[in-house]
Amino acid sequence: MKSKPILTLLAVLALLSPIAVQAASTNASAKVTIQSSYLNVIPTTTTPTAWHTVLAQNLKMANNHDLLMTAAFEVGLYTQTTVSSKNMTTDTSTATAAVKVRVLVDGNVAAPGEVVFGKRTQTLSATLEGAIAGCLTIVTNSTGGFQIVLDPTCVQPETIELILDTMSANSFNFALPNLASGWHNIQVQASLDFQGSAQNGSFKASALLGKGTLTAESARLANDSSQPYILE
Repeated sequence: MKSKPILTLLAVLALLSPIAVQAASTNASAKVTIQSSYLNVIPTTTTPTAWHTVLAQNLKMANNHDLLMTAAFEVGLYTQTTVSSKNMTTDTSTATAAVKVRVLVDGNVAAPGEVVFGKRTQTLSATLEGAIAGCLTIVTNSTGGFQIVLDPTCVQPETIELILDTMSANSFNFALPNLASGWHNIQVQASLDFQGSAQNGSFKASALLGKGTLTAESARLANDSSQPYILE
């Protein structure tokens, strides 16, 4: 079942430059700050490590305070697979689209590290006999009977196509403990990537990042010595 909204949005994004469009970053000295974006244009790549900053904010903190951050975004995923099969030979196509998000504080990755905000793997397989119109011949045998003979080289492949596009809003909490007093720079980064494979058919995959918000709060967290806070 095909859906037009994300296809239309993808077409619009393709016409824009591969940069993040966001509200201007401001310096905040309060304990809580929020930053929002209305459109994030990030190039889709097959290199999952290509990170792009989509939101940024500065926050002034007291000494030995912990920083709590929440990143929330609209996430769109698009996958398309087509298979082509004949003579009962199985054909398979796979498409994967993913959106990952991480938060940096003064260049350091906040816990729990990179988070998958959206991912979908779509696999389509089919075993088809093929289109045999015009490939049948009636042959008369020696006893006066007849049989129908199929020319396998004449058979045309049959195709099946599956397209899925979805849009959802997702959020996740990030943290960094025991920061020194002063100004700290917070950056939310996103990575879009796709993978896929096809035999006789084809695949397409893409992902996008829509509206988003960054909320940051300076606080003192209770410390449970039996379960220490660990950053990996």
